Amino acid sequence: MTSTPSASGAAGSPGVAVIGYAFMGKAHSHAWRNVAALRPGAPGVRQQVLVGRDADAVAAAAGQYGWTESATDWREVLDRDDIDIVDVCVPGHLHAEVAIAALEAGKHVIAEKPLANTMAEAEKMVATAKAARERGVHSMVGFNYRRVPALALAKRHIAAGRLGDVRQVRVSYLQDWLADDAAPMTWRLRRELAGSGALGDLASHAVDQVRFLLGQEVTAVNAMTHTFVPQRTGADGPEEVTVDDAAWGTLRTDGGAVVSLEVTRMATARKNALGIEVYGSNGALRFDLESLNHLDVCLDGADSFSRELVTEHDDPYIDGWWPPGHVLGWDATFTNQASDFLAALAVGREPTPSFEDGIAVQRVLAAIEASSARGGSCVEVDGGPI
Repeated sequence: MTSTPSASGAAGSPGVAVIGYAFMGKAHSHAWRNVAALRPGAPGVRQQVLVGRDADAVAAAAGQYGWTESATDWREVLDRDDIDIVDVCVPGHLHAEVAIAALEAGKHVIAEKPLANTMAEAEKMVATAKAARERGVHSMVGFNYRRVPALALAKRHIAAGRLGDVRQVRVSYLQDWLADDAAPMTWRLRRELAGSGALGDLASHAVDQVRFLLGQEVTAVNAMTHTFVPQRTGADGPEEVTVDDAAWGTLRTDGGAVVSLEVTRMATARKNALGIEVYGSNGALRFDLESLNHLDVCLDGADSFSRELVTEHDDPYIDGWWPPGHVLGWDATFTNQASDFLAALAVGREPTPSFEDGIAVQRVLAAIEASSARGGSCVEVDGGPI
């Protein structure tokens, strides 16, 4: 274990351990470092330990990100009394093992999305979370886009009936980091590590937004998945890609809405484009993550869109950030997420989205894979007990 300069947070504040120090570990570290300064009323935390397999690399990351210590054995970290929160930012095949062990050790848990690689793992995580909740130990799955102020405002408009009855939704998540056939093999392209490709990586966010915005459940899907580049170059030569590059689907909800879904990591020139359009009987909304401070609205029977800049102090999450017109960035969603998590823990309330929300998304993803395997035929989403 390696010590670095002292981190933020006073004695008595909850101690946090982040498991994983790469892309998501960096984003979550940024949130824990800044949450008390930027979110009014958020309690301070102790950035206690950052965990990773490579001792030198994780020590360097811990120093850069503001952690007090680094470690290489997450199991030893769970035995420590100075750790209250475990933030799981490792590849999907480790989510269940780490999260279940942390909950059983009495630690509150945030687990990155998707909840797990398989339905069996997700079910074990939900069962463990329910048992832990009875002991006052809480958990949350990291669908950070629920904390985009514009999307939180969109949900507010929909819930208030300003669109009327929601009829149609178009949701797409387009990236291009695999569009080049020569892009190298990565763990995200191996099913045993990632679980799935664009489906778990991107469609999990898209499906969660459908559930979050509409307050409805997906009940049936017609879908297909595709792998455009079936082989990539790995460290030891060519390797088979065992996950999807893209997925498309038509989803139906229990509220009568029809959803058009498209996700891909092969959309040349699209870097991180989560696009959402919601059409109701009396209005519509439109959002693009690449312009995340804006929400296009057509409300209360209007016949055209107008653009709102979602930076006013009465807009969701904006209090404590910057003056109106001073825009927020992608990283703010993780700070807002950490704030909501801490606020829920402070009053003993289960944070949202819960592991039950995570498995609800997982069931839709499983139905999409099943539909694709059956040539796109309709598959009902298995509600199952939670």
